[in-house]
Amino acid sequence: MNTSSVAWYEELLKPTWAPPSWFFGPVWSVLYFFMAVSFVTVFYKVYKKELPRIVALPFILNFLFNISFTPLQFNLQNNYLVLASVVLILLTLIWAMLAIYRRIRWVALVNIPYLLWVIFALVLEINIVLLNK
Repeated sequence: MNTSSVAWYEELLKPTWAPPSWFFGPVWSVLYFFMAVSFVTVFYKVYKKELPRIVALPFILNFLFNISFTPLQFNLQNNYLVLASVVLILLTLIWAMLAIYRRIRWVALVNIPYLLWVIFALVLEINIVLLNK
């Protein structure tokens, strides 16, 4: 991220309850660890043919939508695309959790903090879009 991207984000109007920018890094570091453990577990089980390949699809889509967030937010600087990205992250995460719950329950459960964070991010992004029309 370049300094103009960070400055752009800092200048956006945000709700008073929005966390400071420095807070996002530590939160995502923890979430990425648990996501990696759960995603690798799913892909390993699919590779070993212990899970059907279709179970991995929502995990793959979630990963792709998740990694698209930063370029949309900071390179394109388009809050509407960011909002769409967060919605897609949420939908694919719910799908992934439902797809794996009956097969490997802990994988779904370890993603609950990620789910809560994405819901929070969605509410935050809706507010940012509304405040910066």
